[in-house]
Amino acid sequence: MILFGPAKAIRKRYNELNPRLYRLAWSWCHDVDKAQDLVQETWAKALEHSKQLQDAEKLLPWLSSIMVNLHRDSHRRKQDHLDIDNDELVGVDNTLDNINRGNDIQRVRDAVSHLPEDQRMVLTLVDLMELSYSQVADAMGIPIGTVMSRLSRSRRRLRELLETGDKTEVPTGIRRVK
Repeated sequence: MILFGPAKAIRKRYNELNPRLYRLAWSWCHDVDKAQDLVQETWAKALEHSKQLQDAEKLLPWLSSIMVNLHRDSHRRKQDHLDIDNDELVGVDNTLDNINRGNDIQRVRDAVSHLPEDQRMVLTLVDLMELSYSQVADAMGIPIGTVMSRLSRSRRRLRELLETGDKTEVPTGIRRVK
């Protein structure tokens, strides 16, 4: 067991960062067990490779990068479509305000789940995890311009979904027109 160095910094911030990582994982998986597994794998990989962390202040972007790679690997292996199970969503109190808020939260979650995965990942890394564009670019291994364009497209599509409720799938690939 490593008691000093980067591994100590990682262990020290575990309680602070674990809920944030879980929310991120859940926003991608929409499955409690898969999200918990992804978070656990992320922490295990981080501790295993703790010597690669050169700046403890950059722990969250580094963990996010690990999680992105683990999620991509898992997605490649399974090629499953993600399902949302309403029973797994966080419950709300039965007051009218909380019911309306819960309905709004569910509408946003549902709309986000209909975004293409690459857009959903960028959106959640920027808006949920509050990472900078450059941190997201590093975590996903893509240019910063791609982060900005995916974020713009995801926000535009999210707005459309919330305004119209239209859940028709948007083509995710680039189409060549001759």
